[in-house]
Amino acid sequence: MKERIAELRGEIEAFNIGGIEELELFRLNYLSKKGQVSVLFEGFRSVPPEAKRETGQLLNELKQFATDKYNEFRERLSMAETTGSTVDLTMPAFPFDEGTRHPISIVRNEIIDIFSRIGFTVSEGPEIEDDNHVFTMLNFAPDHPARDMQDTFYIEKKSGTESDPHDVLLRTHTSSVQVRVMENQQPPIRTISPGRVFRNEAVSARAHCIFHQVEGLYIAENVSFADLKQTLLYFATELFGEGVQIRLRPSFFPFTEPSAEMDINCNICGGKGCNVCKGTGWLEILGCGMVDPNVLEACGIDSCKYSGYAFGMGIERATMLKYGVNDLRLYFENDVRFLNQFRTEIL
Repeated sequence: MKERIAELRGEIEAFNIGGIEELELFRLNYLSKKGQVSVLFEGFRSVPPEAKRETGQLLNELKQFATDKYNEFRERLSMAETTGSTVDLTMPAFPFDEGTRHPISIVRNEIIDIFSRIGFTVSEGPEIEDDNHVFTMLNFAPDHPARDMQDTFYIEKKSGTESDPHDVLLRTHTSSVQVRVMENQQPPIRTISPGRVFRNEAVSARAHCIFHQVEGLYIAENVSFADLKQTLLYFATELFGEGVQIRLRPSFFPFTEPSAEMDINCNICGGKGCNVCKGTGWLEILGCGMVDPNVLEACGIDSCKYSGYAFGMGIERATMLKYGVNDLRLYFENDVRFLNQFRTEIL
């Protein structure tokens, strides 16, 4: 019996499997119910009792050796078939469309590119801010309505003491980034601050509690309102095309004096009036003005030597005008039918 086991082991080891037919022949010859290994197990009954322990161990090792040999060749043949196939079995069962940038990201990047061409750098800051950077250093009075809970999302109200002076809130504009730039850099300063901001407003076709802004700041010697106007005209022409019209209306902001709001002609209705422009044919796109001397002094900049202008715009509003979108709620709904319209955009 021992000699037959050794002989059979040699045959199994020398067996050459080149394809699926030889694999099946191997199974039938050695591992099937009528195979040679099974025949040896049937002959195990006639082995003398004193040799059964050793012989049984050899038989089990032989069966395991044959099984491992079979599995090894079967796996090798399976891998060879997969490698030679032109079908990638790891691919999804159905094709997926390529993604695209969100329209807000497209216009944000385009605005950054426009101002970068005339020397503006990009500055960023925290979305969770203190009211000193969001309000106080920007010349907001202590009782200004913008500080009220109706407009601002407060995270933590402080005691107002020297050790616990400033409330913590979600920034309502990216002007807080401009404050941080002026605190840490002396003029000339020429920077824009894109980012997400938060205000406690009712969601509608024209407003949302979360939106995106780009604010600009230029401080140097002898900066005038004419510099501001030419910069904004350049920006509007680059973003909306040569046919765009702008108008500046007097306004008020705590951090600029004089202040203005800039409108462009509504290309959604062609100036005829719609729900977006409230029937006026014009749509406010940004606020602007000359930086108030109080703001410069609060940030450690000599207002007698330097002057500057600032402006801020909502990216959602600019995107509405650029693409003719009549409801800014579409930007937040992740509707694939809406987003697929921007597939060809590369910015």
